[in-house]
Amino acid sequence: MTKRNITSEELSNQIVEAIQEKKGDNIKVLDLRGLDHAISDFFVVCEAQSKPQVNAIFESIDELVKKNFGEDPVRVEGREEANWILVDYFDVVAHIFKPEAREFYKLESLWSDAKIISF
Repeated sequence: MTKRNITSEELSNQIVEAIQEKKGDNIKVLDLRGLDHAISDFFVVCEAQSKPQVNAIFESIDELVKKNFGEDPVRVEGREEANWILVDYFDVVAHIFKPEAREFYKLESLWSDAKIISF
């Protein structure tokens, strides 16, 4: 598929859909667009109950975004341990956490001034 121009909002919605397909829990989208110190437009955060589910969610995101938008992540981190996989599309960053890692890093608290949408 050839790349097409997509908005960061469309991309974040596609990532949420990919997470839902693999039964990710506690999905939140942090809208960072109004923040001066933001490093992207959106963070999409979710939980998975096991390392295989963390990897399955990553693969679902990668596959759907590539299929529907022709985009590959700029960077992927954490696949080896699969406690927290970061999938960076530059304007949108997905964070797939096991619950204990999410509790430890408290990403939503760090960006509490963002608009947060729960799914």
